Amino acid sequence: MFIGRRNNMGIYFNPGNGSFTEDKNSQIYVDKTELLKFLNKRLKTNGKIAFKKNYWACVAVAVIMGIITGLSSISGGRTGSGASQNSLYGNDGFSFSYHYGWGFPFAGLAIAMAAIILTIVIWALNIFVGNLLEVGGKRFFVLNKTENPTVGTMFDAFRSGHYVNIVLTMFLRELFTSLWTLLLVIPGIVKHYEYLMIPYILAENPGMDRKEAFQISKQMMDGEKMEAFIMDLSFLGWYLLSAVTCGLLAIFYVNPYVQASFAEMYTFNKQKAYQEGYIR
Repeated sequence: MFIGRRNNMGIYFNPGNGSFTEDKNSQIYVDKTELLKFLNKRLKTNGKIAFKKNYWACVAVAVIMGIITGLSSISGGRTGSGASQNSLYGNDGFSFSYHYGWGFPFAGLAIAMAAIILTIVIWALNIFVGNLLEVGGKRFFVLNKTENPTVGTMFDAFRSGHYVNIVLTMFLRELFTSLWTLLLVIPGIVKHYEYLMIPYILAENPGMDRKEAFQISKQMMDGEKMEAFIMDLSFLGWYLLSAVTCGLLAIFYVNPYVQASFAEMYTFNKQKAYQEGYIR
C-alpha cells in the first residue's frame, strides 16, 4: 500500500500541485519504497508501449547504440594485456618472432604500437562520433514517446550546429565519471547516475552551456538516483535471458526496451523540473 503513517522512509503528496515532497504540511503520506516500485513499473510499461509502436526503428537505433557502448568499453580496457602477449610469443617468448623471421624486440614493439594505435583510434571515434550518436539515440527515444521518428534522427546531433559543444560536454561527463571512479567505486556510481540526464538534455538543447547541462542533470537526479539504480537492476533478469539466446533477445527486445524506459524517466524528471521551476 502507498498510503500510511509517517516514518523515515516516507514522503508526502501535495494534492494542490500534484508534487511529492517531504513537507510536513502535505496531506497524504506515501511510502517511498512502494512509490519507487510503482514509478519503475509505470515507466517501464510506458517505455514498452512506446518502442513497440515503432518497433523496427527502435531496434535499429538500439543496435547502433549498443555498438557505441561496446566500442567505448574496448577503448577503456585494452591496455596491459600481458596474457595475450604471452600466448603470441609462446612460453619462451621467441617462437612467434623466429617463425616469421623477426627479431624479438621488433615484433614486440610492432604489436605494442599496433595495440596503442588501435586503442587511440577507437577512443577518438567514441569521442568525436560515438558520443554524438548516443545523444542522437537519446533524442530518438524521447521523440518516440509522442512521434514516430526515423533512424536518421540519430544524426541530428551532427546537424544541430553545436558539434563542438556536444563533444566537449559528453567528453567531460565521461572524464569526471572516470575520475570519481578512480577515487572510489561508489562515488563513481553516484556520479554516473547524477550525470545520467546529460545526453537527454543535450538531445533537446544541443547549444546549452556545459555547466548548465551538468547542473540541470544534477537537479533532475536529486532524489531519483535510487530509482534509476533500481530500474537498472530490474533488467538483470532480461540480460540473463539474453545471454541464453546468444544476444538475440537483447537485440530484438531488451535493448530497445531499456532505452525507451530510460527515455520515459527523463520525461518524468523533466516534468518534475518544470514544476520545481529550475527549467523553463
